[in-house]
Amino acid sequence: MKKIEFVASAFNMNEIPKDDLPCAVLCGRSNVGKSSFINALFSPLKVARTSSTPGKTRSINYYLVERKFYLVDLPGFGYAKVSKSEKNYWELLITNYFDTNNNISTVFHLIDARHKPQPLDLMLNEFVRSRELPYFLILSKTDKLKQSEIAGAKKDVIEVFPEIIFGTNAFLFSAVKHTGKKEIIKLLSSLYLS
Repeated sequence: MKKIEFVASAFNMNEIPKDDLPCAVLCGRSNVGKSSFINALFSPLKVARTSSTPGKTRSINYYLVERKFYLVDLPGFGYAKVSKSEKNYWELLITNYFDTNNNISTVFHLIDARHKPQPLDLMLNEFVRSRELPYFLILSKTDKLKQSEIAGAKKDVIEVFPEIIFGTNAFLFSAVKHTGKKEIIKLLSSLYLS
């Protein structure tokens, strides 16, 4: 996978691309590193805007990969410094997106390795699994932890999500060290390019 291009920022369902290409959706809490994840996969290209300010992504961002499928970056959830009305808007936007988009074929749920899964992570897991969509978990920012801490983070995730098997439906990832990049590219290629 070498070719990726930014296609659209959608603030409502009318603005999402109308073709039938499959979508691999990235979701997770604010500041979990979804944009950095995209940029690391396609390095040295930098197509996704990153920000140190949590809650910055407020639209559904579409990236076309190899003209075969979309990587879709959903707004992060759970950041406290936005208004309640804006939080409600995001929640409604994401729920509508899942309920009205028949092209979602895979969901990647990113969780920051430095923190135990939060109640909102459990809600997202249940939300996606209730829709019977293929689900992969990405434990991000592993470069910020020691090996013993990574082992603890994996244990925490497995305790909360017993269906998770690292190397199968869960991966360690670092946008800095490119940990997990090869495995995730292999997975996406097998899902969409073979």
